[in-house]
Amino acid sequence: MIQRILVTGGAGFLGSHLCERLVEQGHDVICLDNFFTSQKSNVVHLLSRPNFELIRHDVTLPIHLEVDQIYNLACPAAPGHYQYNPIKTIKTSVMGSINVLGMAKRCGAKVLQASTSEVYGDPEVHPQTEDYRGSVNPIGIRACYDEGKRVAETIFMDYHRANKVDIRIVRIFNTYGPRMHPYDGRVVSNFIRQSLAGDDLTIFGDGSQTRSFCYRDDLIDAIIGMMNNEEGFIGPVNIGNPDEFTIRELAEKVIDLCGKNNQLVTRPLPSDDPTRRRPDISLAKEKLGWQPKVPLADGLKHTIDWFKSIDLSDYRPPTPNYN
Repeated sequence: MIQRILVTGGAGFLGSHLCERLVEQGHDVICLDNFFTSQKSNVVHLLSRPNFELIRHDVTLPIHLEVDQIYNLACPAAPGHYQYNPIKTIKTSVMGSINVLGMAKRCGAKVLQASTSEVYGDPEVHPQTEDYRGSVNPIGIRACYDEGKRVAETIFMDYHRANKVDIRIVRIFNTYGPRMHPYDGRVVSNFIRQSLAGDDLTIFGDGSQTRSFCYRDDLIDAIIGMMNNEEGFIGPVNIGNPDEFTIRELAEKVIDLCGKNNQLVTRPLPSDDPTRRRPDISLAKEKLGWQPKVPLADGLKHTIDWFKSIDLSDYRPPTPNYN
């Protein structure tokens, strides 16, 4: 059945791919974005499609639309972006959630919150399961994102309990792929950009800290599956790739796949940077029948090819904006 679907943050890295997938499925898709960190070029190829609409709007401000489903992806998601304007970041998570939930309540729409593995902070449990409550520094430099997303989950659950709003919550672990912002400060984009330029690759800390990298296509499969599951499962559910790599291993893979001979240089580890991160995806397997399919090497090849095809001068830093 054709749905009227709103995607907030729809011109971002993941949002644009989600919009693309939903348009191809024949749904009427409204992409809402304020272009704080995203690029119009991510969705310009969709503008000629009759079932796609682009609205420039800030999700922290109310907007009245009639929709059947809402994917709430609006929020800077990389440290280089969310720390650029931390007050804006936390307002986007908190006020944005209130606004989309109010719309969902009024329309009777189903609404999915794109939460994050950052709700686990620097975890004391490994791998992380959904019942782990996290170890987050509420006054640290990452808290604008971590705590903003934690509060958003609280608001979603309270709207569900108090107002019977049909919600879904996914906790997204590190995701990469084409259309990543080259200057977002994420480790994959940093390494690829540095390697292709022939520069040294910057490792923060000694490189022994770990991450788990999920390719964007696998991630989109999971969140669409979560939105449309018929069992009434609301989550939260971990969405990520359970294969764990050290940052040094990632750097070496990127250098090899780029065909370069870059050197590695180390810098001090940023404050509150997690030392280990790997999802337990047992719940996603059980409830959604989902697990990632794309190996890291294959996903990196696709991402590197895309980085080779773009003009880095087309990408700007976050838009200066009010708090």
